[in-house]
Amino acid sequence: MNPNIINVLGYSGNNSQFVVKTLNANLRISENSKYPELEGPNPYEYILAGFAGCINALGQQVALEQGISLKSLQIEITGNLNEPKAKGKGRPGFSNIEITLKPAAIASLEALQKWLQEVQRRSPVYDNLVNNTPVDVTLFKQYSYN
Repeated sequence: MNPNIINVLGYSGNNSQFVVKTLNANLRISENSKYPELEGPNPYEYILAGFAGCINALGQQVALEQGISLKSLQIEITGNLNEPKAKGKGRPGFSNIEITLKPAAIASLEALQKWLQEVQRRSPVYDNLVNNTPVDVTLFKQYSYN
């Protein structure tokens, strides 16, 4: 398998919760609170959680490379969703995303700003959210799950 390709497989049936299989885990995603017994993070929360996880992993790595002793890192990400508009009008999704980083480190403000710039530069999630990424969608008319 090509290490540069990431693949997940998702499935739902009979109005059940959507389950995504990844290489190392199964994730359960809730659409809303229609089925309280199946509650879990919704797709928007997973996007923000993935973003936070990417920032954390890169933040730790870049701090190590730059000689910053990072004792802990708190990341708060807030996404403001666009209000649903008339059919076909307006852009769905987040209107903006705000990130607050609180690193516990003995480092100058300049060193932390350099650290942050490098984390942003190397983050694939940041890049995908800030820039247009081509998405190809294929539809199969009939599908049978066995």
